Amino acid sequence: MKLRCAVLDDFQSVATTVADWSPVAGDVDVVSFPEHFATEDQLAAALADFDIAVTLRERVPFPASLFARLPRLKLLIASGMRNSVIDYAAAERHGVTVCGTASSSTPPVELTWALLLGLARGIVPEATALRLGGPWQSTVGADLHGRRLGLLGLGKIGSRVAQVGLAFGMDVVAWSQNLTKERADEVGTGLAASKEDLLESSDFVSVHLALSDRTRGLLGAAELGLMRPTSYLINTSRAAIVDQDALVAALHAGSIAGAGVDVFDVEPLPEDHPMRSTPRLLATPHLGYVSRSNYATYYGHAVEDIQAFLAGSPVRRLG
Repeated sequence: MKLRCAVLDDFQSVATTVADWSPVAGDVDVVSFPEHFATEDQLAAALADFDIAVTLRERVPFPASLFARLPRLKLLIASGMRNSVIDYAAAERHGVTVCGTASSSTPPVELTWALLLGLARGIVPEATALRLGGPWQSTVGADLHGRRLGLLGLGKIGSRVAQVGLAFGMDVVAWSQNLTKERADEVGTGLAASKEDLLESSDFVSVHLALSDRTRGLLGAAELGLMRPTSYLINTSRAAIVDQDALVAALHAGSIAGAGVDVFDVEPLPEDHPMRSTPRLLATPHLGYVSRSNYATYYGHAVEDIQAFLAGSPVRRLG
C-alpha cells in the first residue's frame, strides 16, 4: 500500500509541477491542499490519513498536541533548515522524523527592494490612478541616491540588501547586537553607534534579523518614535520583531512616511485585520520566499527527503 503525502498551503497549486515527484510516485500518493487550515482541529482532521506532511516556512505550528492527534504521521518536511513552530521533542516522542530543505536568500533580497522602491516612488497609488482615470501624478518620489539606508542585521540577506543600496549610491549603515566593525567593513557599510542612532539617522530602515527572544519586539512604539516623519520601514523578516500595534498606530498618525511589510502576526491575514486598511502601508502576502527557483528547491528537496526516509537514511534532519 502506498504512503500518503500531504502538501500544505499550496496556494498557487504548483507543488507537484515545479519539481519532479516521479522518483517517489511508485511509493507515495501526493495530495496538495491549496487552502490554509487555520486551526489545529482543521489540520488534525485534514492530516489524519497521511503518513507524510510537507509544510512551508513557519506558517503552520506543529505543537505536541497536534503530533498526539496524528498517530499515522511518520515524516514531516519543512522548507528551510530552521523552523521555530515545530515541537521537535514531541515529534521524536511520537516517532516522527523531521527534515528540512535548502532555501535561497535571493528572493527575499529582491522583494525587499521591490517594497522599498514601491514605497519610495509611490508605484501602487500612481499605477492605480493611471488605470482608474485618477490624477496624472499625485506623489513626489523619495530619492535613494545620497540617502541613508539603515539595516537591522547584516547576515546573508542583510549584506546583499546592502550591496544593492551601495549600487544605488546610498549611505548604508548597519546595526545588530553582535555586529562588529570588521563585519561591517567586510560588507562595505558603516556601523551605527546604536540601534537608536540608526533609527534616528536613516531615511530607510530595513529589518533582516532572525526572530529570537532578543529580537522579539525590538522595534516598539518608542523605537518607531525615533524615526523621521519622512522615513520608511521595511520588514521582510519576521512580524514579531516589530510591534504590530505600534506600527499601525505610527502609520495612522503619519509619524513615519510609510512601511513595506511582507510578514504578519497572523498568516494568512484575516479579512478584518487592521493591516488590510492601514494607510501608508505597502503590504504583500509573505512573498519573500515565493519564487520559481525557491519552490523548485523546496519541493525537489522534499522528494529527496522522502526518498532518503524510505531508504532508511533520512537527510537534512531538523531538531
